[in-house]
Amino acid sequence: MVPLRDDNPTTITPYVTYALIAINVIVFIYELMLQQPGELEQFFRVWAVVPRELTASFEGRGNPLEWTTLFSSQFLHAGFLHVAGNMLFLWIFGNNVEDRLGHVKYLIFYLACGALAALAQWFFSSGSDIPSLGASGAIAGVMGAYILRFPQARILTLIPLGILLTTFRIPAIFFLGFWFVQQAFYGIVSLGPATNVGMESGGVAYWAHAGGFVFGAILGPLLGLFNSNSPDRSYQ
Repeated sequence: MVPLRDDNPTTITPYVTYALIAINVIVFIYELMLQQPGELEQFFRVWAVVPRELTASFEGRGNPLEWTTLFSSQFLHAGFLHVAGNMLFLWIFGNNVEDRLGHVKYLIFYLACGALAALAQWFFSSGSDIPSLGASGAIAGVMGAYILRFPQARILTLIPLGILLTTFRIPAIFFLGFWFVQQAFYGIVSLGPATNVGMESGGVAYWAHAGGFVFGAILGPLLGLFNSNSPDRSYQ
């Protein structure tokens, strides 16, 4: 299932969401310019979360500023589909959450969710030497807040039916609920020694997705997601 758009209008221009998308795209373009052998890999090792190095830092054995990669890694992507998919989800869901939280709180919320999501993945793979990167943990946090605030909003969704493609309007509670259950399931499966999914295999960081979603559902209300002082609109 691929979200195309939702039905929710906003009363403010989502400048932060647009800026985050722009920064991610600019950084990805810079990555494409790294053509020398090993240059991109070294870039990732410096700015992405390398769990083993983060563990060493927490234990006082490594770079004391390694924790900054919890934030810098949110703006790195491993390929075109990676960045395009993440930016699509951010564009679909970020504007409405920004509308409810306001620009400043939304930026704090986004970065905090991304950092906490990275820590969730690190917790389950603290000895890994594979860099973890991408905006998906932060965006999962946005989705966790969205499902609480707009559970009945209908997401225009592209669904393949064999060789055909069709669209349906799916309530957010089902679209995002299914997505979260899927990420949590694969996260649990990735703990098995014989699996080939998860960050240990260089694949998807499912625990970052699931963790980001949960942290977003927690932090959103704490930062004013349901603030009665905000203009209340019907999203049906």
